[in-house]
Amino acid sequence: MLLISEENVQELFPMARAIDCVTSSLGAQHDGSGINRSRERIFLPETSLHYMAAGYEREKLIGMKIYTVSHDALRFVVLLYHGETGALLALIEADHLGRIRTGAASGVATRHMARADAAHVGVIGTGRQARTQLEAVASVRAIRSARVFGRDVARREAYAREMTDKLGFEVEAVNSAEAAVRLAQIVITATSSREPVLKGEWLEPGAHVNAIGANMLNRRELDDASLARAALIAVDSLEQAREEAGDLVQGLDAIRGGWSNVIELHEIVAGARPGRDSDDDITIFKSSGIALWDVMSAGYVFRRALEEGKGRTVPIWGET
Repeated sequence: MLLISEENVQELFPMARAIDCVTSSLGAQHDGSGINRSRERIFLPETSLHYMAAGYEREKLIGMKIYTVSHDALRFVVLLYHGETGALLALIEADHLGRIRTGAASGVATRHMARADAAHVGVIGTGRQARTQLEAVASVRAIRSARVFGRDVARREAYAREMTDKLGFEVEAVNSAEAAVRLAQIVITATSSREPVLKGEWLEPGAHVNAIGANMLNRRELDDASLARAALIAVDSLEQAREEAGDLVQGLDAIRGGWSNVIELHEIVAGARPGRDSDDDITIFKSSGIALWDVMSAGYVFRRALEEGKGRTVPIWGET
């Protein structure tokens, strides 16, 4: 087994390759060669355990992401197995892998659902996920500026400085979520809020929203007006969205046509459905995060680690 550290993943897995991996996983989801199982959760008083699994027939990969959440830390790993022999190929520390593949999925959604001329971004949230979200969006659109809001002044100003330096366009820290969203053609929400942080009245005609922060039924980032104004809502998995997309479950009555107006992103990427019908459409990608992205990404990282001589080989009892 190859033990691949967080530092190895950061070296081996740039955003462009993450976008490629997510795009390939959506193709596999569409043609049936990818098998995805929704997240399961176990809650104890002080810690929770979360696990999700997937397999990809063509690349002979099968695996699971598993992580714990406690008061002081989140700890992520991916177990990657050979799809024919069942051998454990790698154990991969997966905090960065998870953040970059989540960002990459929003990049893919933006590529297919945002206006081609979208150049200004509004970001609500200043955590690590918010960083890879903006990086991914900037990878697929010619972004000229962004505005960011988070409740902590120091954190939003630090985010603005860091992302300006990293991405090469101005990222401005602003004093309200509304100020971040007004005039934005692409909106990112990356929070753990239990109450909506985005109001539909702030959205410009033609805006595209990537909502990635609420993946439990008791959390919500989008208000009813945001959902009601959406001409199209896409998710990564309808099965998983019904189980944990608090935005959609709590706001279902506001969605035109209910679940019948919610489609899976792979349909758009495969060309079976358009990402928008007009430049004035408001579109939403509600991301929960699926295991197929993790397994596809882990497979890429594993192959690169072998090529680059990264990681540490660990013997496993019973394996030859």
